[in-house]
Amino acid sequence: MDWFYIQGILILSGIYLLAVLGLSLLTGFTGLFSFGHAGFMAVGAYITAMMTVNFKMPFILALLVGGVAAALISLLIGRLTLNLKGDYFCIATLGLGEAIRLILDNVQYFGGARGWPGIPLKTTLGNVIVINIIAIIVMANLIRSRHGRNFIAIREEEMASQIIGINVFRYRMISLAVSAMYAGVAGGMLAHYLGFLQPKMFQMAKSTELTIMVIFGGLGSISGSALGAIVLTALPELLRSFAKWRLVVYGLAVIFIMITRPQGLMGGYELTFKNIKNFFSRIGLKANEKTSIGGDQS
Repeated sequence: MDWFYIQGILILSGIYLLAVLGLSLLTGFTGLFSFGHAGFMAVGAYITAMMTVNFKMPFILALLVGGVAAALISLLIGRLTLNLKGDYFCIATLGLGEAIRLILDNVQYFGGARGWPGIPLKTTLGNVIVINIIAIIVMANLIRSRHGRNFIAIREEEMASQIIGINVFRYRMISLAVSAMYAGVAGGMLAHYLGFLQPKMFQMAKSTELTIMVIFGGLGSISGSALGAIVLTALPELLRSFAKWRLVVYGLAVIFIMITRPQGLMGGYELTFKNIKNFFSRIGLKANEKTSIGGDQS
């Protein structure tokens, strides 16, 4: 593998990490499953491309515009769907994602079903890393704040949250908007990495893939979402030598993890410097105990 190929895998992993990070807030911390996040990625991708191609806007500013556009669409949809319970909300988001894709299929301004070529290649490994670091810091601070505790309370017990005065509908709207904004920015970066957009890139399968990444990494864990996105983006590429069987091996690997560890890779835990230090301290302690036992026996 040459560096150019590895860099491509890292960039795609970073792009999907950002989208999964946003979905993790909605699914892992607020308890709402969405199968329409590919639609928010599509909104961000097309709006960002429009800003850079047609209006010559700087890339970073265009990403923000694309993210805000996705958030505004989510607020509009949220007012109609967030009072729905469980599976009904999930079905509504699925319909939303497909509706956005079909609209883009028929809007000739964006190239319609034929696609939109000639988008400038502005996404680099450097700006993907910087944007992801900022996104993770913002998300971690949000989860640790009072608002984050309210999200978790709603996930655990909606009725009790209402009784103690938490505005459940408002917090769900905030969670959906932030989640959609992350997806929109990820879509914008994807557009400027591939240099080409087509509505079929944002089918329901993409939303399902993002949800699997969240569950695979561990619900309620930022570290888990990041790990799930990186592993499940890189794994198909690493299995490319299996040719036709690579997707079968990929699917079996995901099923194996979900059966043996249903709580996900991280299981709700966070990978912090303190946890890493404690982990290696325990390993060192066990090694010392074995050494001392061996010395006593001799």
